Amino acid sequence: MKNRRALLMMALAVIFGLGAVLMASRWLLRQTPTTANRIVVAAVDVSLGQRLTPEMMKSLDWPADNLPNGALRDPSKLVGRVLKTSVLRDEPLSELKLAPAGTVGGLSALITEGKRAITVRVNDVVGVAGFALPGNFVDILVNTQSAGNGHENAISKIVLERILVLAVAQEVGRDETKPRVVNAVTLEVTPSQAENLDLARSVGTLSLVLRNQVDPRPGVTGGATKSSLLGVADKPAEAASEAPPPAAKPRVQVAAAPRARPCVGVIVGLQRTQECL
Repeated sequence: MKNRRALLMMALAVIFGLGAVLMASRWLLRQTPTTANRIVVAAVDVSLGQRLTPEMMKSLDWPADNLPNGALRDPSKLVGRVLKTSVLRDEPLSELKLAPAGTVGGLSALITEGKRAITVRVNDVVGVAGFALPGNFVDILVNTQSAGNGHENAISKIVLERILVLAVAQEVGRDETKPRVVNAVTLEVTPSQAENLDLARSVGTLSLVLRNQVDPRPGVTGGATKSSLLGVADKPAEAASEAPPPAAKPRVQVAAAPRARPCVGVIVGLQRTQECL
């Protein structure tokens, strides 16, 4: 009798245990997404400007309720597309990170529509000691001579502001943080800015001024001259020609007084006369 009761209790315990496991599994299934989607991600780190190959991509399961905006699903349609931003391994690919279809790889894929790329020669000083890296923003400073008051004055003036650095030397990678001293920097400008920059480098010496990435405020200045640098006032401009001497006063001719004539007194008898020559 006692053995039968023990077996019954063990059977009930097993049944209740299986029921608890079944209920727990159902509860867990309801807590996790029931479906997943496969999206295209980067299989390796890829730099901007590179053309995608099948080896650079892979499909990865992604929760359906947390899909990235613009996620792509077919890697075969992305072969040959050009990246306009760097992506890391396992980072989802989207149309926002790709240049338009048919774009040739390289620097041209990075230029914003309506803008141009222009290269300027720099050195370790002009190039901010190598800290002007791709993706940074710089101002362009020109040092030249300004004509005024009949003579030339040295002046330094910011002529272009918040210009994007596309590449340094011949590299466009933006994941570098160490300074690199190069001899050329490629900048993204509008057509009118390209004209101003080309003129500025022909009339003076250029310098790059590194600025904060998120600071859009313009730097409105009047430029620096020798006078403002040394804190002295400009000398008054000399007259182009000396003032003419005062006109001589006209001489007033005074009629000469009649010259006195010599006279001789003559006495004849009792009469006295005077004869003048």
